[in-house]
Amino acid sequence: MRRKDKEITDVAQIREILERGKICRVAFFDDEYPYMVPVCFGFDGEAIYFHGFNGGKKMECLRKNPRVCFEIEEDIEIVSDPDPCEWTLKYRSVVGFGKATVLEGAEEKRAGLDVVVRQFAGRELPFPDHAMAAVAVVRIDIDSMTGRRNGHPC
Repeated sequence: MRRKDKEITDVAQIREILERGKICRVAFFDDEYPYMVPVCFGFDGEAIYFHGFNGGKKMECLRKNPRVCFEIEEDIEIVSDPDPCEWTLKYRSVVGFGKATVLEGAEEKRAGLDVVVRQFAGRELPFPDHAMAAVAVVRIDIDSMTGRRNGHPC
């Protein structure tokens, strides 16, 4: 990281961002350009989970190449100034890299969905059996990640 003064090195702070975040942007390899989408996600302390339609471009990209990049931010605030060149953004963020795996069995999918729902609802919710066949649930095993902040104390 070029700006070491903005780097978050405390693992607990990085985990807090992952645990409190609501949207994760995931970048996939595509043929000509990267393909990035925002997804609802959950973090279980080790991996990131998201769900979606079992087809479409993101799943197509993922099946061709499971390596992904992800980004999550929180505590975002625009800081204005009379001088537009002095405007800034307060934030805390995490950028990471990992390998994505499409979960196959109904119980494995349910466990991944439980992680996502807990992040949003604070509790688990039941999922009907017919929904398990239609949904794709993906786990990102994190290889590396870095935290960054601007305008927030250490």
